[in-house]
Amino acid sequence: MPSHLQALGWALRPLPFMQTSRDRYGDIFTLRIRRGRPWVFLSDPADIGKVLTIAPELVRAGAGEANPLLGPLLGPRSVMLLDEPDHMTHRKFMLPSFHGERMQGYGEMMVEVAREQIARWPVGEPFALWPRMQAISNEVVMRATFGNTAGPRMEDLRVHLKRLTDWLNDSSRLTVLATFGSRVLTRSRAFREVMAPVERALLDEVRRRRESPGHSEDEGILSLLEQAYDESGSPMTEQELRDELITLLSDGPTATSLAWAFDRLLRHPEKMERLRGEVLAGVDQAYTDAVVKEILRLCPAVALVMRGLVEPIELGGYTIPAGTIVAPCIYLLHHREDIYTHPFAFIPERFIHTAPENYTWLPFGSGVRRCVAAQFAQLEMKRVIQTVLREVELAPAPSPGSQRARRSSVAFAPSEARAVVTRRTARGRAAR
Repeated sequence: MPSHLQALGWALRPLPFMQTSRDRYGDIFTLRIRRGRPWVFLSDPADIGKVLTIAPELVRAGAGEANPLLGPLLGPRSVMLLDEPDHMTHRKFMLPSFHGERMQGYGEMMVEVAREQIARWPVGEPFALWPRMQAISNEVVMRATFGNTAGPRMEDLRVHLKRLTDWLNDSSRLTVLATFGSRVLTRSRAFREVMAPVERALLDEVRRRRESPGHSEDEGILSLLEQAYDESGSPMTEQELRDELITLLSDGPTATSLAWAFDRLLRHPEKMERLRGEVLAGVDQAYTDAVVKEILRLCPAVALVMRGLVEPIELGGYTIPAGTIVAPCIYLLHHREDIYTHPFAFIPERFIHTAPENYTWLPFGSGVRRCVAAQFAQLEMKRVIQTVLREVELAPAPSPGSQRARRSSVAFAPSEARAVVTRRTARGRAAR
């Protein structure tokens, strides 16, 4: 297929395009989407495991190598885009924020945020799921990052972040970006106009805190990052803090996963009622865990990861040369019929008291580059789902268009998923 037609397929319908390519060409195939290096897609667990566990110094994940589209947004010093050894240094900076007693505190905060947002949902009026889930997720990550989010400075940051998110999530703009690459952003005055106020607000907050030391640990992830020092004893620079804060605050994947969760539950009312019964009983979370795992399998927020090869590697019977971009495809892996019976069906029961085999369930990646916030994201999904089911009763609402996945800034969201609150529960009314 000519390169420009491959680019068109990738830009307009990426998930069906990948599935069609795998069905026609097998577990390993090549796409040539732009003038750069070809992308070799992988969907066999053995090949994916080999790439994800390769010695870190033998692959590149940086913005200039395998992930050029993320560079203009996240910045070159984001933990998602750094190569070794800097990647591991920043990973160590981030990990303490997502372990231990902090997770319990996050869980309580997630419930509080969800209840505040749900109280604003109208009764009897259809609404789109994705923006409502995005509002919850954005506020959760704001409070996790900054601790105290009251006051005009934080309100200004919320406004700037929403403007940036809305700009990035424009469907026509994302299609152009997928077709022509990151130069669309780097050359865009409009992008700079929505990004610059976010950067200024973040750096002003960093400088304000550094000028007034002595903040307690309960002020959020930023306080921990300010206390982090590398092996040479140097603190994080302003650029590094800017890039890591943007990475944290660009929390599109969790919002899209929550939107998919309610979209699928509304389509399967018997599963919704089973889940509600477990939540209201408050004794076991087996079905909640299974629902979260199944959503992350069926609708992985990040469809693939990319790595630039430093040395040749044997994959799928081929020698893949150095310099090639290999793309372990989570979406294709999660939809293999030889691993998951009825792979396109929503069947949480497949995960009840059953752990996935190695390299068959990878919504957060694996190895040294596994998402540092994986535990946080799963906890947020559970707490938000549980809170919604306690506070309100939902029903599906008619959608104005066809239901399919659409691009968001860093994920794929349900384009037309809508719901309606039929009533508020006694618990929800008492909470207000």
